[in-house]
Amino acid sequence: MTSGLFAIASVLVFVVRFAREPRRVGNAVWFLVALFFTGLWLLSFFNHVEWAQIAIIAVVVIIGGLGALALPWALIANGVVMLRREGRRLANLLSLLAGLGLLAVFALAVSSLVFDDQPLLRVAAMAVLFVTGYLAFLFTALLLYSILYSRVTRRARAGAVVVLGSGLQGDRVPPLLASRLDRAVQVQQRSPGALLVVSGGQGADELTSEADAMARYLIDAGVPAEQIVLEDRATTTNENLRFSVALLEQRGFSGPILAVTNNYHVFRTAVLARQLGLRLNVIGAKTASYFVPSAFLREFVALLLEYRKTNAAALLFLGVGPFLLFLSAQ
Repeated sequence: MTSGLFAIASVLVFVVRFAREPRRVGNAVWFLVALFFTGLWLLSFFNHVEWAQIAIIAVVVIIGGLGALALPWALIANGVVMLRREGRRLANLLSLLAGLGLLAVFALAVSSLVFDDQPLLRVAAMAVLFVTGYLAFLFTALLLYSILYSRVTRRARAGAVVVLGSGLQGDRVPPLLASRLDRAVQVQQRSPGALLVVSGGQGADELTSEADAMARYLIDAGVPAEQIVLEDRATTTNENLRFSVALLEQRGFSGPILAVTNNYHVFRTAVLARQLGLRLNVIGAKTASYFVPSAFLREFVALLLEYRKTNAAALLFLGVGPFLLFLSAQ
């Protein structure tokens, strides 16, 4: 009964928040909380079916255990692939560092059990596990909610589509950016007459502006030139959104707007649009599978830093709390 009430309450809170504004970061937390209590409620129906309870627990333990053991090695393998294909930049090291970090957490937890005569080691392990658990909860919440948000907006229609730049290879559109442009063309096909705003300035190592290269790509794909709007000053996602919307407003456009980026970048872009007070939704283009883990970790870190005061307070409490309790008990 109690689990059912919690499930209904958390689902209602999530649905109301989502209906009012789907681009809130807090929705991700409520989504995971709602899933958790709904799962507990569904499990309560098996209270009197012993074999079902045993089967469910066994499945959860096996999948969870194997997942926990395999995850660090999968991240490390992905990190190696990223280094080989994308080069040695910090952003490309994230999955490798995350995998090594998880191995270090496991090693510390095992050590605290093996050396059970070292209370300080147990306290350190507890603090690290609390911090890791908090980060894992937030990561899972943002990952699941990002998928939900992307599914909800993927069939949206628009009067204007803003394609965010992501860099050129000289004057050529690379595969990552091409996937965004192809996605924009798909949206235009179901929204005939929609304007396509191509947004991106010229980098130091680029032979032309991203906007110009993207426009040529779209024209080659059969998009009429009169339906393409060039925004060739932006150098950040913030500027992509602001400058593009400003151009549309100068043209007197007031209809629905969609921004196109890659799937891993969708939710953070939507959050940024909300912070800027822009009324638009965001959809994602497909990304090479090897690129997604590291890219989403980068998005996760960026969102953590965006709300650094709240997260720093929580991490400090979870990391220092066990040591304070240990010292007070001495």
